[in-house]
Amino acid sequence: MHDSILRVENLTVGFDTEGGHLTAVDGVSFAVPRGKTLGIVGESGSGKSVTAFAIMRLLSQPMGKITGGRIFFEDQELTTLPLDELRKIRGNKIGMVFQEPMSALNPAHRIGRQLTESITLHTTLSPEQAEQHALSLLGKVGIPAATERMQAYPHQLSGGMRQRVVIAMALACNPSLLICDEPTTALDVTIQAQILELLKSLQKEFHTSIILITHDLGVIAENCDEVAVMYAGRIVERAGVSAIFDTPLHAYTQALLRAIPALDSTPKTPLFSIEGMVPALAELKPGCRFAPRSGHPFTEADLMTRPPFVEARPGHWVEASRVCVSLPSKEDLQ
Repeated sequence: MHDSILRVENLTVGFDTEGGHLTAVDGVSFAVPRGKTLGIVGESGSGKSVTAFAIMRLLSQPMGKITGGRIFFEDQELTTLPLDELRKIRGNKIGMVFQEPMSALNPAHRIGRQLTESITLHTTLSPEQAEQHALSLLGKVGIPAATERMQAYPHQLSGGMRQRVVIAMALACNPSLLICDEPTTALDVTIQAQILELLKSLQKEFHTSIILITHDLGVIAENCDEVAVMYAGRIVERAGVSAIFDTPLHAYTQALLRAIPALDSTPKTPLFSIEGMVPALAELKPGCRFAPRSGHPFTEADLMTRPPFVEARPGHWVEASRVCVSLPSKEDLQ
């Protein structure tokens, strides 16, 4: 925690709706070490993107609210920071790569204008210098014929090209932290690999810390140092990437790993799937939220009492549900 660029402590986020206030992120805590990559993984509806938007304070207004917890970036608390001060950090020291580049880019403006806007806003570079910096960024993210691309509109670029532009925009001011919200979801496998390799090379060059949000455990295994597994608004397990894959403790993490197709599996056998769905926000219980899908017997008490979040092994934390977790014995820890 002491060498962390970002600390999230007991973060709670909710939305005011016609049906009342709904909690989407419930007491989430994690830290991002400097120069490292934290992966946040889970099914759609687990609260991954809401967590990212809360860090950036980009929640839908006026419905979305941070209702509890604190967020520290370089020991500066973001949750109480005035918006004028926050804007100096957002897009400058913290960059964000959004899931769908067409929603992140303005369709009415050329790529060059959108790139240079952030540069001139957060730096003292002249318009000419900003344009040269933008051209350099496009080259760094692997876009050919950068001068021509600067004059293009977003719809004139392929999906992979648009995502590279979004990454260039996020890196425009050399941020200390980059939040990537499913940056490869809409791309084909070849382009996915290129984008992820690009992020790794840029991290090495600039020593950038990264939060990588995804539902793909393969992406997590290849790119992350630590992993937080989210389910129904909570982190149910958090550990180093090798511990998550080698010795997962929570039934949800184990089920996610079982759902990965294996190369040595018997041909034409059904793939494993997790029964049921992530519960709707209005249906969330205070206790173990994965119990109904775990395949293990549970009681009403299991659904109504929140399990403690414990350090089962050094650096390996888990929501210690009676139903979903079998904690290691003292002999296992030796």
